[in-house]
Amino acid sequence: MPRGGARTVSGPPPDPNSLRQAKAAEAGGWKTLPAEGYSGEVPEWPLTEATPREQTIWDDLWAKPQAVMWAELGQALEVALFCRTLAEAERPDARADIKKMVRGYLDSLGLSVSGMLRNRWKIAPASEVAALEGPAAAGAPLRRSARDRLKVVPSGEGA
Repeated sequence: MPRGGARTVSGPPPDPNSLRQAKAAEAGGWKTLPAEGYSGEVPEWPLTEATPREQTIWDDLWAKPQAVMWAELGQALEVALFCRTLAEAERPDARADIKKMVRGYLDSLGLSVSGMLRNRWKIAPASEVAALEGPAAAGAPLRRSARDRLKVVPSGEGA
């Protein structure tokens, strides 16, 4: 078993408001997904015949904002495997390892909060234009600087 060193999901997830990561954000490190969801063509189901429940999950997932990235990255197979695993995990007699697999898919496909952070994806507020990429493009400062948070005390007063 490996010891020490960085793991895929070790440490805190990336913070889009971090001053340290501001340069990465300016360079396109964070991807802003449209709040209205994916508007492209839904891919064909890539596995053997889908059950009605799998088809319902598939259709619902391809309406989400994350589907923009799945289409761009060609992840239709991964999404289909998630649909099949989720449908199996919903059964009352589902095994614990199947439920654990669902959690892994949620993170890797960006369907959980931590998955969105690790993939460096964020969903644009409904009022923003979907073409904006990264927090710097929004025009708002990332965070007040340490200098702005300091309080000026006139000399000779107080003590």
